[in-house]
Amino acid sequence: MAIVKKEVTKKIRISDEDFDGDAMIELSEPEVLDLNLKDSKADFTGKYISAIGRRKTATASIRLFENGKGIIIVNDLKINKYFTPTQMSILSQPLKLAGHMRDFNFSIIVSGGGKDGQAEAVRHGITRTLVKMDENYRAVMKTADLLTRDRREVERKKPGHRKARKSAQWSKR
Repeated sequence: MAIVKKEVTKKIRISDEDFDGDAMIELSEPEVLDLNLKDSKADFTGKYISAIGRRKTATASIRLFENGKGIIIVNDLKINKYFTPTQMSILSQPLKLAGHMRDFNFSIIVSGGGKDGQAEAVRHGITRTLVKMDENYRAVMKTADLLTRDRREVERKKPGHRKARKSAQWSKR
């Protein structure tokens, strides 16, 4: 399987207390962006590896930028502003297994579902990008059961029933 790398041409609006006010960033040909972070520079330009992660009705589009500082942007927000600490521990599992906690920058777009489903969709997508980057991670991720999509979804409500399977109480007379 060949690694697919694409160029970025997109504008992102980032406002956070770690940045100096609002910053409109134009992502174009490879050049380093200065986001005025306290201790590092974020690089969301150039070639990236992309993958889609899914869980229930949540879908996550992941872009992995190599040579990063470990910055993760989710829906134009920093990861700690979007997810809770328990959800962040869920989606950092593949990075811990691969030993790359601070080596890549991630740009993530998540939609659908709830926050827990979104966190698991992000985890699935990050796992897929790491396997696309290096095929040697496949065995490690497969033993941790991170490559398998959890397909369980809410069953639809049927006509004549109160819920998906619950019926009205039967009356003899």
